[in-house]
Amino acid sequence: MKESKKSRLDTPSSRRGFLKSLGAASLIVPFSGATVSADTSTSAGTINTFKVPPLDFGQRSGDTLSFNLQLGVAKTQFFKGVNTSTLGINQSYLGPVLRAKRGDNVRINVTNQMGVPSTLHWHGMVLPANMDGGPHQEIKHGDRWTSEFKIRQEASTLWYHSHQMHQTGAQVYHGLAGLFIIDDDSSQQLGLPQEYGVDDIPCTIQDRRFNRDGSLSYIGSMHDRMMGMEGDTILVNGVVTPTLQAKRSLLRLRLHNGSNARTYQLAFSDQRNFQVIASDGGFLTAPVTINSLRLAVGERAEILVDVSDQKTIQLLSQQANGGGGMMGMMSRMSGSSEAFTIMTIDAKQAQPSTHAIPATLRAMAAIPNPKASIATRKFDLQMGMGMMGGGFRINGKTMEMSRIDFQVKRNSTEIWEVRNDSPMAHPFHVHNVQFHILDRNGKKPTEIESGLKDTVLVQRDEVVRIVMTFPEYSDAKVPYMYHCHILEHEDQGMMGQFVVV
Repeated sequence: MKESKKSRLDTPSSRRGFLKSLGAASLIVPFSGATVSADTSTSAGTINTFKVPPLDFGQRSGDTLSFNLQLGVAKTQFFKGVNTSTLGINQSYLGPVLRAKRGDNVRINVTNQMGVPSTLHWHGMVLPANMDGGPHQEIKHGDRWTSEFKIRQEASTLWYHSHQMHQTGAQVYHGLAGLFIIDDDSSQQLGLPQEYGVDDIPCTIQDRRFNRDGSLSYIGSMHDRMMGMEGDTILVNGVVTPTLQAKRSLLRLRLHNGSNARTYQLAFSDQRNFQVIASDGGFLTAPVTINSLRLAVGERAEILVDVSDQKTIQLLSQQANGGGGMMGMMSRMSGSSEAFTIMTIDAKQAQPSTHAIPATLRAMAAIPNPKASIATRKFDLQMGMGMMGGGFRINGKTMEMSRIDFQVKRNSTEIWEVRNDSPMAHPFHVHNVQFHILDRNGKKPTEIESGLKDTVLVQRDEVVRIVMTFPEYSDAKVPYMYHCHILEHEDQGMMGQFVVV
């Protein structure tokens, strides 16, 4: 893949502007520089066309795939004629969909032309700690970092994003994120829709807030810091509430919550049923038919939706916040619990699909036997509110780069008990593993949550037990992270780190 041209993603004035604005962590001020007019332009009264992200298969040499990614500063037109300062990966906003196959050795060269340090973390990937792209693998401006690892996982929809210490929220908010699709041989034989951009469609959902001049607004109040940054404008793949002109009567949507803080409760406007076929780490054993799906920050779900009736429908979020308690009350008071449109699907021209909803999918990876666990660890998620203070903590500690919180043994099985002692829900993410949920407050998980996961939403006053077997990778010095995936909480200290030995 050719790296993006300097005129698109790298100008001195652009870098200076973002260095100033990200450092202030406040409202982003427009800056001069080359203008990039993306296909995301919109205006009042017009239909915003759904945008399929570019697909990058890398450059293959034997069983090695090489990808070249450039982090840069640009301008994007979310609204027609209005240039918004953004960050992008090989384009003006967000990044390409990377695609590889189980068994591939991947080599990803990441060049930083942003003017400030950054990282790229491969969320959901099992890989060596020094290739993970966490805050310890910082890429300074002008430098290139290469991440090399073997794809050992089953077919799944993963993602990648900035994980820069104290700046993850700001950098992801402005565009440093993308999807990473893994294929395998058996997944191609399931009879599922698999024509990319036609009936197999990625959907990165984000909420953003814009200033009057079209610039992105980030962290404008203490509420934004405490609750996490939520916006009043919905983007899908960088397009404001787009319309997808369905080409086939059976669609496979790869849904990804790429927001900073918002939990979505997704349903279609006519309450039609759809089938969930995969969660974070891969396929379920069989499709699960539902009409509403909760998706927390960082989570992914693949669904099948039948539009053979050729109607026009909206994908809605029925409930914008999963916090409950005090935070739920605050959300209802601000009106953010009202339903809003994510995207529209216009199926009037949809042609009959050659695929059908399968009765079964594939045997699920065996759940580790809890009796084989060599340790049970407890994690209390805590946050101080207003005058109470206390900040964002796990087990009473805020994140320190120089502190390793504990060690785990490679190839060992552990149970983690995650307790939420705070007033709101938190999505809990663990690097380098795909885990299974054992129970929520003693109750077995739903069928949707029965598959492999790397992120789990823990409600207020809830205890979620997860079980995982750590891979063979070990490194006594370089840690992996565990943290709340509300990015503002992570940035303010609700994160810890462990090493595998």
